[in-house]
Order: sequence, then structure tokens, then C-alpha cells
Amino acid sequence: MNYYKTGEFAKKASISIRTVRYYDQKGLLKPSVIDTNGYRLYTDKDFEKLQKILSLKYLGFSLDDIFAMTANDSYLSLKQSLDLQMKLIQQKIETLQSMQSFLQEAQDTLIHNEKIEWSEFMKNIQMDEMEKELVEQYRNATNIDIRMRLHDKYSMNPVSWFRWLFSFYKIEENSQILEIGCGNGQLWKDNQECIKGHIVLSDVSQGMVHDARENLSQVSCMQYQCFDCLHIPYPDESFDVVIANHVLFYLKDLSKALSEIQRVLKPNGYLYCSTYGSCHMKEITDLVKEYNPKIVLSNRQLYDVFGLDNGFNILEKYFSKVEKKCYDDHLEVDNMDDIANYILSCHGNQSEYISKDYQAFKNFLDRKLSSHTIFYITKDAGMFICQK
Repeated sequence: MNYYKTGEFAKKASISIRTVRYYDQKGLLKPSVIDTNGYRLYTDKDFEKLQKILSLKYLGFSLDDIFAMTANDSYLSLKQSLDLQMKLIQQKIETLQSMQSFLQEAQDTLIHNEKIEWSEFMKNIQMDEMEKELVEQYRNATNIDIRMRLHDKYSMNPVSWFRWLFSFYKIEENSQILEIGCGNGQLWKDNQECIKGHIVLSDVSQGMVHDARENLSQVSCMQYQCFDCLHIPYPDESFDVVIANHVLFYLKDLSKALSEIQRVLKPNGYLYCSTYGSCHMKEITDLVKEYNPKIVLSNRQLYDVFGLDNGFNILEKYFSKVEKKCYDDHLEVDNMDDIANYILSCHGNQSEYISKDYQAFKNFLDRKLSSHTIFYITKDAGMFICQK
């Protein structure tokens, strides 16, 4: 194994010694070894991690994001990192091409002495905002993927979450179906053999719609739309089924969204909406609070907005019949790296406290697991079936 002093390491990476020291101070990139003379020594594996850090920084991710994405080698492998970067760059290329087309149209308009729509022009040249939106999209997508992998790997119910949800859907050959907040379309990918009807997948994020389209490229009966579900662009009584999985608690105006859903549903149509209960993943919350009471994994409790405990009372104002179904499951985790990854992927302030001494946090987690064969985590999730 090759070892490099700080100066050698910086030269190898074509960055300044100051940058290497800064990443060390921030907990992003600690040396693999500190020898008896106090020299901080880096390895080729550290160099690989540095390449991830520099690439993600170039793509616009914050240092907190990068810390979460590179803290564990298993959290974001080199291949995953490269895949993420390729997708983000491809999206940037498509955005730039779209902007180029608009600028060409603007030039043609000027040549013919016609009037340019300046409001549209300004919207199309705001590249900084476009890039921020792309980075935000892939930050969210990556974090969601990390959390889903924990469930996929350690859930004890042999029937997966998306298969369980789909088993309740009343869908006929001629059903008109709308999913709001479709994300990457995993629900449909996991149930491809059961797909029927005419399906519209929608999301407020154009990037997520793009991902769903790619994920379901082999499925022919899908349409894709980008819109805010507070303003669903369809006439009254357009759909037999509306699906909203883990979406309603994110909305700015839940009442308006439910009114819109109720409006576009046909008489006797169904809304299927999933959410969490107050006990969901509670052992994770207890764990971080024990490590540092200042850590908050979410700025707001989503189940307080719309959860299994209050969802019935919210929904019965809009639907004639509401039924709750609970998914019977829990996690049995035997690798604390996976729990660390989950914690780092949350929406709160955890990186601020964990990055100061990540090794201390890892040691704390390892001690917790050492006293048990597995780490038990409660799952409190389910779905409401609502009929108009």
C-alpha cells in the first residue's frame, strides 16, 4: 500500500495543501494513518474518495451533502458516484440544449423584427436556478434510495412494500389512473406484470418524471406529466384511481390537494394514499438523541401533518368511505454502517454534529450493536383506501 504525506497527496490530486487540510478539518477526508512522527498519511483509497469529493463539489453539492454521500465507502460506491454524476451531467446537457434552442428562437425573432417575450426569456436563462433544482433533485433521489435500501435489505415481511400496496388497488383493464408524486416509478416497476389500464405518472419535479420515464422505458401504457397536485390539469371526474404514496404530508396546502383529488375522481373512484405512524423508525430517533440530544433528523414530524393516527379524520371530510390498512413489518439490522448511512440521509441537522467526529459516532453505533445480535427497528407504515 502506498502512503503519501499531505504535500505529496495534494500534489498527486492537483489541489492545494490548504484544501486537503480543510477537508480534514471538516471531517470530509481524514488521513488513513498518523505515524509516530505526527505525519498525516494518505493512501490510494483516500485518493479515490477525494475524487468523489471533488467531483460532487464540482456538480454543486454542499460540503454537508458530500460528507453524507462519502462518509462510508458502502454508502455511495465509486460506481454509484459515477452513475449519479453521469445522470446529473446528462440533465445539465439537456437543460443547456433547451436553453440553446430558446436563444436561437430569440435570435430569429429579432431578425424578423418581432417582439420577444421577455418573461419567458428570463425564465430560460436562469441557469443557476436550474442547476440548483437539478442538484436538489438528485440529493433527494439519492437520499430516498439510501433509505429504501435499508428497508429492502432488512425488512422481515416477505411481501415487499410496493407489492403489498399494489395488492389493494382496484384496477380494471379500462381504468384511468393518476399517480401524484410518482418519484422514479418504482411502484410500477415492481408490479410490471400486474399493470393494466391507462396510467398517468406525475411529479412536481421534472427530473423525477425523467427518471420514472427511464425506469419504465419497457412499459408502454404510461403517460408522464410534470405538475403541482394543488392544480391538477384534468377535467372533473377524469380518473377511476388516484395514488399518492408518501406524498400528502409534504404538500403546502393539503386541503386544496385533497379537494383537487376529489374533483378529478369519478363517482365511486378510489384514492390510495400511504403514510407513516408516530412510531415509525423510532429506535433510530432514540439512537441519535442518545448520541447527541441536539440532533434532529427532520425539521417537522411528517406524521403530524398527515399520518396513520390523524389521516382518517382528515380524509373523511372529502370521501364517503375511508379504510386504514397497516403494513406488518420491522427491521432486523446487523450492520451499523447501514444505520449510519440512513441517519446521514435524513433531512435534519445530523451532519452538523456527526461530521465533527465521525469515528466517535461510528464507535458509538458499534457499541450499541455489540450488546445485541441484531438492532431491532419498528416500522409503522400503512395506507388509507378512500372512496368518493
